[in-house]
Amino acid sequence: MKINGNEIRPGNVIEHNGGLWVAVKTNAVKPGKGGAYNQVELKNLIDGTKLNERFRAAETVEKVRLEQKDFTFLYEQEEALVFMDSETYEQLELQKDFVGDRAAFLQDGMTVTVELYEEKPIGISLPDQVTLQVVEADPVVKGQTAASSYKPAVMENGVRVMVPPFIQSGERIVVDTNEITYLRRGE
Repeated sequence: MKINGNEIRPGNVIEHNGGLWVAVKTNAVKPGKGGAYNQVELKNLIDGTKLNERFRAAETVEKVRLEQKDFTFLYEQEEALVFMDSETYEQLELQKDFVGDRAAFLQDGMTVTVELYEEKPIGISLPDQVTLQVVEADPVVKGQTAASSYKPAVMENGVRVMVPPFIQSGERIVVDTNEITYLRRGE
């Protein structure tokens, strides 16, 4: 689908210079002299490189539609993570480095959304929050001020997170998977 350069919005995926790019930021500029243009910060979906580009209103770009499919996490096998398509039951293997640090938050049976372009996975999103058990938490230091009272804790997946002083080892907590921060006590 073709769109004009001034119609590019953050989150749009476009084909540009032979690659797939997602618009991170856009800024419509109307200089005193010359024509208006859209200043767009792009991020390459394949290798993560960034690019700043000007698009004039008269220019057209190809807007790419990504397919989003739900997959269920099955298991980890060496450097690969195995998922199953929730509809067709076909399996999909993704490398751990494709998922990144958030791979530690994957749990058996967890539903994730994979973005596909021409059947090729180019992005993955996990649930925003997960509940995990704390396996190690430092004891509270008496006399410590409330402002700095967060203490380090290690969760069952080995990830460290700062928690309030009342959290003890063995408790379940809810963690933000994007920011890797403590949100609240879990059930």
